[in-house]
Parts: sequence; C-alpha cells; structure tokens
Amino acid sequence: MKNRLTNFTIYLSILYTVTMLSCGKALPTKESLKSEIFEVESQFCDYVRQHGIAEGFAFFADDSATILRGRDSLIKGKNAIYHYYSNPQYLGAKVDWKPDFVEVSKSGDLAYTYGHYTWKVPKSNADTLVVKGIFHTVWKRQTDGTWKYVWD
Repeated sequence: MKNRLTNFTIYLSILYTVTMLSCGKALPTKESLKSEIFEVESQFCDYVRQHGIAEGFAFFADDSATILRGRDSLIKGKNAIYHYYSNPQYLGAKVDWKPDFVEVSKSGDLAYTYGHYTWKVPKSNADTLVVKGIFHTVWKRQTDGTWKYVWD
C-alpha cells in the first residue's frame, strides 16, 4: 500500500510538472519574484512623483489596504487613503523611497519590503520640513497578476 501511495505521489508530481510546462508558463523563481517587487516599488514611487501622493497611494493600494500613520492611527481602505492624502498639507509634499530588502512567500502571492524614505513638506515660511525614516510595505498579488500593497 505504501509503495502504491509513493508511486501515485510521484505520478502526480510528474503530471503537474508536465501540465505546467505544456501551458508554456515557467514557474517563477523566488529571485524573479523579488525583482518584480523591486520593480513595483520603483513604479509606485515614480507614479507618486508624477501624479501626486493621493493618486499614487490610492492607485497602488489593494481595496482593503491599511496605512499606519502617526500616533498609531490607521487609515483603512483605498478611498480613505486617497482622502487622507488629499489633505492640503500633502499637496506640495514630495516623498521618495527605495527598498533595502524584499522577501517573497513560498507561494509567490505575498511579499514584503522595507527601506528608507524621505518626506519633504513645504512650510508657509518658505522652509521645507524634511522627515526621514524606515518604511515597511506588505504586497499581495492580485487575481490579474498585478501587485497591490495591503499594508504600509
């Protein structure tokens, strides 16, 4: 019985591999998925530079995304995130970041990054407030294959 089960398991493994290969889709490697996430982070940052903080953070957010902000407050949901960053204090603000580290789950549908960010917020007296820190983002692969953040 044990021998039959082992043979059956081997058969299923071979069948799965042949099926995946015949579909023409190679299984992504962990390194290729990490590269994808680095690229998504770069696209996210570029989008924010081009379209503004509210548009960018809403565009890359999963519908159920949550952002942790000062005083341990949470902003939950894409619409709330857009509304939060539509505050006039963010209209002239600039933010820049780059991940220092990326990790991807074995299943390839979740990932997280962390790295350094810099916020530059113009003040009314022509000065600029500069805030530097560490960010942490959790990414989730969507059903269409794109990545959206679920936590920032």
